[in-house]
Amino acid sequence: MATHAASGGAHSGTAVRHTGKPTTMFSGWTRLAGALMFFGGLLAVSSGVAALREDAVFASTSNYAFDYSLTGWGWVHLLLGAAIAVAGIAVIMTGATWARWVGIVLAGLGMIASFMWLPYFPLWAVITLALDVFIIWALCAGMNTRSPTSA
Repeated sequence: MATHAASGGAHSGTAVRHTGKPTTMFSGWTRLAGALMFFGGLLAVSSGVAALREDAVFASTSNYAFDYSLTGWGWVHLLLGAAIAVAGIAVIMTGATWARWVGIVLAGLGMIASFMWLPYFPLWAVITLALDVFIIWALCAGMNTRSPTSA
């Protein structure tokens, strides 16, 4: 046992295959965060379209501290949702560090937008706030994974 630890080699009979290609590993949490970003982005786009059409789905609260036009929030959700969906695809496909950081920033912006969306669609705003918190956690938790060749 001590000779194996000192030599740093593999056990006898264990084959180590090197393909020469760089390997990228990222956790299942990162993939789940990417999938949630993609589908959450699509849902944000659909709610943005509904807000642009001034659909009767949304509540109107007159005594809220932040009073913005429904059309303006429709554009915010449409554009932010599209960006989050694209970043989610990048996280799923590559798992690259830049894609994770973009996802973290966009999920943070999504949290702010969800908070401001509270007077119009309260239940969905609280659900998306919680999902954005989970997405940020999952993207940050996957940052410390290493490829097998770097160990």
